[in-house]
Amino acid sequence: MPSGRHSENTRLVYSSETGRIEERPGTPSAAPPGDGMVRISRTSSGRKGKTVTLVTGVPANEASELVRELKRLCGSGGAVKDGVVEIQGDHRNRILAHLTGRYRIKMAGG
Repeated sequence: MPSGRHSENTRLVYSSETGRIEERPGTPSAAPPGDGMVRISRTSSGRKGKTVTLVTGVPANEASELVRELKRLCGSGGAVKDGVVEIQGDHRNRILAHLTGRYRIKMAGG
C-alpha cells in the first residue's frame, strides 16, 4: 500500500506524539451479545451420557437467581457455567412453561 493512502477499513489507534487514540464519540459500538432470545436445549455430550437441560441467553445478573428457582422447580441439581444455566435431567417442557411470559423463549436443538 503506497504511503499517504488509507483504505476505508483502517483507523489510527496509536500515535508516538499522543499515545493511544481513544474511540471517537459517536462511532457505533458493537451490538450487545445475544439477540434477546432465551433458548432451552438438551444435551449429553461431554457429560458421560448424563442428560442436562441448558438455558442460554439469560442476562448475567439474573442467572444465579434463576438457577436456584429452576433447581427447586425441577427437584434436581444445577449450576451456572460460563453464563449458561445447566439443570440436571431433561426438564425442557417444565422450564419452558415456567419461563414463558418472563422472557422470549425458543426451544433449541432436537
